[in-house]
Order: sequence, then C-alpha cells, then structure tokens
Amino acid sequence: MLFNSFAFLLGFLPLALALHWLVERFAPAWRLPLLAVLSFAFYGWWDWRFVPLLGFSILLNWLIAEAFQKTRAGGLITLAIAINLAILALFKYFNFFADLAAMIPGLPTTRLDLALPLGISFFTFHHVMYLTDLRRGEAPRYDLVRYALYIAFFPQVLAGPLVRWREIMHQFDERPYLRSDAAERIARGIMLLTIGLAKKVLIGDPLSDYANPVFAAAAAGEVVSMAQAWQGTLAFTFQIYFDFSGYTDMALGLALLFGIVLPQNFDVPYRATSLQDFWRRWHMTLSRFLRDYLYIPLGGSRHGLPLQLWALFATMALGGLWHGAGLNFVAWGMAHGVVLAIGVLWRRAGLPIPKLLGWALTFLFVAVCWVLFRATSFDAALAIYKGLLGLSPIGSGFKWRAFLPAIAVAMIGPTAWAAVHKATPARWLAVLTAILFVLVLFKIGDDANYEFIYFQF
Repeated sequence: MLFNSFAFLLGFLPLALALHWLVERFAPAWRLPLLAVLSFAFYGWWDWRFVPLLGFSILLNWLIAEAFQKTRAGGLITLAIAINLAILALFKYFNFFADLAAMIPGLPTTRLDLALPLGISFFTFHHVMYLTDLRRGEAPRYDLVRYALYIAFFPQVLAGPLVRWREIMHQFDERPYLRSDAAERIARGIMLLTIGLAKKVLIGDPLSDYANPVFAAAAAGEVVSMAQAWQGTLAFTFQIYFDFSGYTDMALGLALLFGIVLPQNFDVPYRATSLQDFWRRWHMTLSRFLRDYLYIPLGGSRHGLPLQLWALFATMALGGLWHGAGLNFVAWGMAHGVVLAIGVLWRRAGLPIPKLLGWALTFLFVAVCWVLFRATSFDAALAIYKGLLGLSPIGSGFKWRAFLPAIAVAMIGPTAWAAVHKATPARWLAVLTAILFVLVLFKIGDDANYEFIYFQF
C-alpha cells in the first residue's frame, strides 16, 4: 500500500486513526497491540506472503534476545545477526553473487527466482541495531509487542528512517492524546504528510518524465546526446531527492498522527559544501548507522590514517551494496568512499576551499554519481557519461524550465521539518494545507501512481 494512493489516504489511514483514537480513549492498554496489528496489515497489503517472514524475523530475534538476557552468551547475538544477514543475502544478494561466480569458467551456479520482500533491508538493520546495543549493555529488554512495533511500525517499516530503539521505545508508553501539545502535534503531522505528498507527486514524479526516457535509451544501447544526458542526470538528481525526502516527510507526519516522533532524515543536502557535509544531510539515519555500526567497528578515525581511509572506503562500498545488488551500486559507493577519503587528506593538509567552489564540486560529483545509481548497467552509465562529457552529439531541447521549481525548493527553501516546526498556528495555514492536499488528490487521480524509489532497497 503506497502512501500516495487513495487506498491508503482515503481508506487505511482514516480507519487506522479512528481505531487508534477509540482505543487510546477507552482501552489504552490495547494501543500498542492495535498499532502492531495495523502495521502488519499495512505491510501485508502489498503482498501477504511476506507477512510470515516479517513475523518470523521479529519472533526469532526477540527469542534470541530473551535467551541472551538470561545467559549473557555473546555468541547468541552473533548468531542472530548472522541469521538476519543470511536471510537478507538470500532474498537480495543470492543472484548477485551467483552472477559473480558465473564469471569463473567451469564453476556451476544456481539462480533463485525469489521476490524481494519490501523493507527487508530496513527491518534487518533495525534488528542489528538493537541486538548490537543489547550485547554492549546499552539496550534494555522489551516485551514482544513493543519489540514487534519497533521493527514493524508502519510509517517507517518500508523505507525508514532507520530509528534507534532509544529514540522511539519510550514514546510507546505515552498517552499521546493527553499531552498538552497533542493538537499541535496532529496539525504538524497533517502538514508534514501533505508537504511530503506534494514533494513526491507534484515535483518528484513529473521529473521522472525527463529522466526515465534518457536512461531507457541508454539501456537500449542508443546514443545519448549531451543535452539528453544532462537533462536525465539532473532530473534524476532532483527526482530521487523529492521522492525519498517526500516519503520521509510523510513517514514523520504519519508517526506524529499516532503520537510518535521519528528522527529527521534530510537537511537540504544539495546545499552541502563538501561530500562529508552531504552525508551529514542526506539519509541522515543511514549515515549514522553506517558510522556507528560499520565505520567505527572497522577502525574509524582512532587507529591511524591508513586504517581510517580503509574503513571509510569499505563502509561506503558496503553502503553502496546495501542500496542494490549490482556492481553499479558498489561502484557508486566506492566512488563516494574514494572522494570522502580525499576529503580527509585535504583537511589533514589544512588546504582551504571556498564555500561556493566546494558546493559546486560537491553537487556536480553527487549528480554525476547518481548516474551509476540509476543506470541499469555499466554500459548504460557509460552512454550517459559520454553525453555528459560532450563525446556524443550536442543535441537540443534541454527543458531547463522544468527544473526551476525543483531547484528552488531543494536549494533555497527550508526542509519541510524545519518549516512545519517554525510555523505558528494560523487559519490561513490550515486552509492552504487543505487546498494543497486536495490538489495532490486530484493529481493522484489523473496520473500513474509511481512507487517510491527506495522501496526496491
């Protein structure tokens, strides 16, 4: 069930909110079980066959956590993490590694025709975060209902944000509608949901009409002109931002409607003046996960420069692989790792760089790397790169006006999170939000309903 669908907006969400209010009002002890049931229903709407996998994953990890609490056997946590990663590898990476093995002459390989369960990367990482912190002695025990809700809470189960247990678990015990700021939270939630929908439907989706034909032509082996290459690259650069940040705004808004505050995930990343700054602003919860659970365990910055550079490169390469089971994703991550490592050396050398130049180089690098992220093969990416470098015909018809609204919102305006929390209650703001919501509904009814890009991860 898509957030940007009539089934969700006009069916599931009103029903879920009504049930949640009734339970919170008359039977608060049943609030968390209700949210868990709603989350499983939401998850199963897409494909009910994946519900047992999600349930099994939750139950197995919780049982192992319970056993660890009694025995303090660290091997149990290692086993649980290994099982989680093995399940992820089976569904997401088995064919990827089979294809790599097939490159070795004479080595027999097998491919599996398995559908990729939605959100498997995200709920796997949630398990890993909790189990790792449990072994460190930082995380407490939780009952099965609370743990299940932490993993499966429907606003964030499919594409994040990646929420650490300490950011959300204490909120499950609150009475959200009895808070003094309950009405304010609901209003901000509605605004975040509406703005996120608008970013996705009114800005992100139309940009796909400029990106998809270019990348499709490249995948088909056609020559991509310089104008086409830059149009496709810039279109996808802004499309993925509005698609994913729009989803995050919706997730944060929906969570607020149910009394839960989720962490912010974007902070105007295309205003970053260095690649390090970009990763502090883009998919912030993933960056934090990679830092705390991969980069630092690999050595981080406390064990000498060579190990730091290696840890940085390996972290980003694995981060690329997390995004997709393809060598193009690995190359995308490796490219970011190399440039981040260069940034470390640059700062160590004490070399200055003007902010404007830093911003231009960062944006150009990020945009060019998105080609690897979007292209279906290295050959397709190469066709785009030839166009970007002017090694193809110049072409014509670059539709620069189509990018003006995207550039203005992504570069100039504040994030939806900042704008909503700075806004003061006003009748005109409520009317404007209502009008925007209706416009989005009309747009959803007129056009094809695009899935969110990050659903494939």
